[in-house]
Amino acid sequence: MNELIITPLDIIKVNKGNVMHAMKSHDPGFSGFGEAYFSVVSHNAIKAWKRHHEMTLNLVVPVGTVRFVLFDDREELNNQFQEVILSTDNYCRLTIPPMVWMGFQGISSNDSMLLNIADIHHSPHEVDRKKIDEMEFDWNV
Repeated sequence: MNELIITPLDIIKVNKGNVMHAMKSHDPGFSGFGEAYFSVVSHNAIKAWKRHHEMTLNLVVPVGTVRFVLFDDREELNNQFQEVILSTDNYCRLTIPPMVWMGFQGISSNDSMLLNIADIHHSPHEVDRKKIDEMEFDWNV
């Protein structure tokens, strides 16, 4: 997989609380299971920049609204930023292949939460990091 995939997800309305799908083993973007974790993002908080060499990310936002900013600097691509906003109003799964830079920002008025379903276990040896100001992107919403 070499490209981003945005997969619409189902929200099943139930009287006592909705059921929100995240991923099935036959879905586009599923390439195995390594770990799943939640990350809480405060209002206007920015977590950037990170690029995995091996890990495929599958990101879902079941609470709040998160703005994802992606940058692919591989030679065959045109070095442009791409933005994707996920929330319950745009309930999708964002699949990010290895070697794509990513940052994200909580843009709802309260805390947001994202779920990452990764295909491998996290390893500090397969990730690159940059400080937020090392990439020229305007985070002002």
